[in-house]
Amino acid sequence: MFDALVVNKDEDGKTSAAVTQLGLDDLPQGDVVVQVEYSTVNYKDGLCIGPGGGLVRNYPHVPGIDFAGTVESSDDDRYKPGDKVVLTGWRVGEAHWGGYAQKARVKADWLVPLPKGLDTRQAMAVGTAGFTAMLAVMALEDHGIKKGPVLVTGAAGGVGSVATAILANLGHQVAGVTGRPETADYLKSLGATQIVAREEINETVKRPLEGETWGGCVDAVGGAMLARVLGQMEYGASVAAVGLAGGAALPATVIPFLLRGVNLLGIDSVMQPYDNRVRAWSRIASDLPMDKLDAMVQPATLSDLPKLGADILNGQVKGRVVVDVNA
Repeated sequence: MFDALVVNKDEDGKTSAAVTQLGLDDLPQGDVVVQVEYSTVNYKDGLCIGPGGGLVRNYPHVPGIDFAGTVESSDDDRYKPGDKVVLTGWRVGEAHWGGYAQKARVKADWLVPLPKGLDTRQAMAVGTAGFTAMLAVMALEDHGIKKGPVLVTGAAGGVGSVATAILANLGHQVAGVTGRPETADYLKSLGATQIVAREEINETVKRPLEGETWGGCVDAVGGAMLARVLGQMEYGASVAAVGLAGGAALPATVIPFLLRGVNLLGIDSVMQPYDNRVRAWSRIASDLPMDKLDAMVQPATLSDLPKLGADILNGQVKGRVVVDVNA
């Protein structure tokens, strides 16, 4: 038997989450059983834990969209007992039981070998948010980062924190957007050289183009802020869109694309092909300063998750939450 955070729904449609004991026979089908060591808290996790269940379709359900641990048994030749592995995406924690448990059974195709230079705790300090941040940085590089500062919106969040640290470590000037003034010192410690108050950039303006200010952008907010940022990009610069905390609508015009050649790059971490996953994790191991990563971490246990799920939906989580599922 092992512990897991299980979400149930009653006859009235209300959901509740509690730490429960499960057995191996309770786990869904898959090729590989993993002894989970660490998971994290992401926005999607908050949706799955919270009232209404968010992205969950079938109950009971074990959330946790990512995890890292050690292979216990495998029916696939690519993995053997003792191998260290990491999982992000593939709708694990949404449609398939996830990492908020001491054991998980998943398809071998969904796993990636843990890269050299990272342990399982560090891998989950990175987690889905950091993996997404690295994909965004890689996309900006592939399209050419321009000379101006790189803007990171939602900079104090999980994606923003890792993106800030990576970009600064690569030698870029980083401007971090935050609606929480108290996070300014935290962002500067990650390498941000400029702090932009959210209210300065959170509303659209009548002018479709403003001064060419940013050489690139990792945007975790979307909505009106993304629309405003598009009109502030340098000629030929790119915005990597990774989130929609500010809304899914985009009240923008096509003018930045037509007159400045701005690129809007969509970043999907869920269905990312295996080779690019390996590439991204390798880059994380080499380009993310581990001391900066440690500064982002907030430790947690399975019993902390119901509150943390609510906190992240309310924008109250800073940096990266690392969940020790065995604590």
